[in-house]
Amino acid sequence: MESCLILPSPPTGKCRQIELAGIDLWIIPRIDNVFVYPADLNINRLKQALGRTLSLWPLVAGRFLLLNDKQYVIEMSDNGIPFSLVENNELVQWPINLNVLLDSAEGRLQMFVDEASTNKLHCGSADEPLFRLKMTHLVQSGEWIMGISWVHVLGDAYACLTFLNTLSRLYQQLEPLEPLPIFERRLWNRENADQSLLPFMRHLTNALSLEQSVERSVNEQITHDQINIHFSGEQLVRLHNIADNSMFTIQDVMTSYIILTLNTHCFDKDDEQFIQHTNMIVNFRNVSDSIAPSNLIANCTLRMLSENFDDPYSLSSIAKSIRRSVIRSRDPSFLESILATADGLMRDLAHDNREVNTDHFPHGIIINSNYRYDWADLVDFGYVNKCRFYTDGTAPLFLRVFHLNPIFDGNQWIERDRRGAEVTFRIEKTIKQKFIDAWQRDINDNFAHVKQ
Repeated sequence: MESCLILPSPPTGKCRQIELAGIDLWIIPRIDNVFVYPADLNINRLKQALGRTLSLWPLVAGRFLLLNDKQYVIEMSDNGIPFSLVENNELVQWPINLNVLLDSAEGRLQMFVDEASTNKLHCGSADEPLFRLKMTHLVQSGEWIMGISWVHVLGDAYACLTFLNTLSRLYQQLEPLEPLPIFERRLWNRENADQSLLPFMRHLTNALSLEQSVERSVNEQITHDQINIHFSGEQLVRLHNIADNSMFTIQDVMTSYIILTLNTHCFDKDDEQFIQHTNMIVNFRNVSDSIAPSNLIANCTLRMLSENFDDPYSLSSIAKSIRRSVIRSRDPSFLESILATADGLMRDLAHDNREVNTDHFPHGIIINSNYRYDWADLVDFGYVNKCRFYTDGTAPLFLRVFHLNPIFDGNQWIERDRRGAEVTFRIEKTIKQKFIDAWQRDINDNFAHVKQ
């Protein structure tokens, strides 16, 4: 393995400090993703593109520091980013037609990612990089694999994807998309917190220690299986037509279908797993520039709790509740209150070295969708419709949604279904087959028996 440090070119950080809000303090989590390219990548050109990208994004070349035991900053110190290169002669080719979201218990992506050591960051670190990039060349097939590890304090999935899109475009000698990133963010005042909003935040008020979080994850791997289901774009349009409301998005209806199927075929109404409301992770950029402009690089998401469904067996009733919660999340006055409240709780978690609770809690389900972001398309390095994207990690009744990957059948690339989606979550082993059978029946009869 070869390794080196890629410096910003030219350096622009000049050790400026960006103070982080409490809602940025996702200290332990990382975003670890893998991209697979069918043929050659020019490594020298990639290194040059990374240097130029870091120059535009000095935050990524910085260090996460804790000052005076209370002030968290990223110092834009123009440090080098670890870049490693591996020649793999053993693997014949990348396994074709894998799901986008792999089971983290199987560890299939680990060998392709140089993982950031976030366990070193609790009190800040002047030494630990916040981003790492690893390239693996599969010699027998000629494929290239890019693995990235992004520390979550840098920003959310949108921030990570925008950085990688800039890298991909500069590699292709294209200009970065505008607007260019900004890093200064609003700081929230604990005095503006609204205690009446705490029911929205059980994931923060019921936080876990790192040990508790790991123990629960291990136990869930014993009792639950991961399930990946694929929808074609045509099937999603069919579901949207059944819901029959132009206000609903495809994502609203997709989520509603999963909930409806679980409630109808897997859960009894008196079971605490019976789903009566959603807890959706929403992006609050571009609601108000005073809160988060569209090009802010930060953690700009919150969990939005819906009302209980009027009819938990109706596709349109569930979708209506989801849509109302999303609309409420776009209200600047509501955002001001809920973000100030979450900010204080996140600061407490960081101070106490505790983790956000990923439990869905009784009668709930969590939705974290990337359906609006096409990772494979935006980080393709010029291999249009031939780049495949992979990640891992989910939890019981924690829905993660991604676009479908391009498909290579062993001889040729099949035209990509750009409107299709993969939905992944963990489900109790005892009811997994019930869900799969119900979903397969609906697919076979074109959702004819789905209740509007």
